[in-house]
Amino acid sequence: MSIIRFDDVWKVYTNNVKAINGMSVQFEKGEFVYIVGPSGAGKSTFIRLMYREEKATKGEIIVNNVKLSGMKEKEIPALRRKIGVIFQDFKLLPSLTVYENVAFALEVIEENPSKIKQRVMEVLDLVKIKSKAKFLPSELSGGEQQRVAIARAVVNRPDVLIADEPTGNLDPDTAWSIMDILENVNGLGTTVIMATHNKEIVNTLKRRVIAIEGGRIVRDEARGNYGYEV
Repeated sequence: MSIIRFDDVWKVYTNNVKAINGMSVQFEKGEFVYIVGPSGAGKSTFIRLMYREEKATKGEIIVNNVKLSGMKEKEIPALRRKIGVIFQDFKLLPSLTVYENVAFALEVIEENPSKIKQRVMEVLDLVKIKSKAKFLPSELSGGEQQRVAIARAVVNRPDVLIADEPTGNLDPDTAWSIMDILENVNGLGTTVIMATHNKEIVNTLKRRVIAIEGGRIVRDEARGNYGYEV
């Protein structure tokens, strides 16, 4: 059964730029999928539609059996608790420690304080940064900050983890360590959808590859390769 489904989805901006052109695709629970394509192809718009950062102009997006087209603004936070998102630039809160950044995601949903502590330490251990729980983001390397961002994204035990260029600002060794973590998260049952320009990662860790050009899916292969020059 699909966990995310696009049915003839269009996204047209006010200047008549068609970012997504009649896209239909589905993702199954537990999949690991790469989203690839040239810059400006529509990858980021495609991803933002999944967690209602953008709203489709036409067509239907269904996430966990919920139709996003009819979703009210007040219902969006509940959707996003089921979808973890990580970005190329981390988006950590600079004045909060590692522990506090991750705990914040649970505090906003008023989770029990004792459960917060237990869960935060579990995910910090998962991403191998437990020893730096009291550090501020400015005291961490880029790779360490990305580990914290992943911990924050999965602390709610989301059904889906969306990663938008998660290794884009990292050196090759650090990028591979982040991929190890994403593979571990996927191994625990979370669907992982990752937009990337990293040809080496895609071609080495063979997973489903969806290629987007001009807002359309031009290739969808179960164990594909990157297929573009970088």
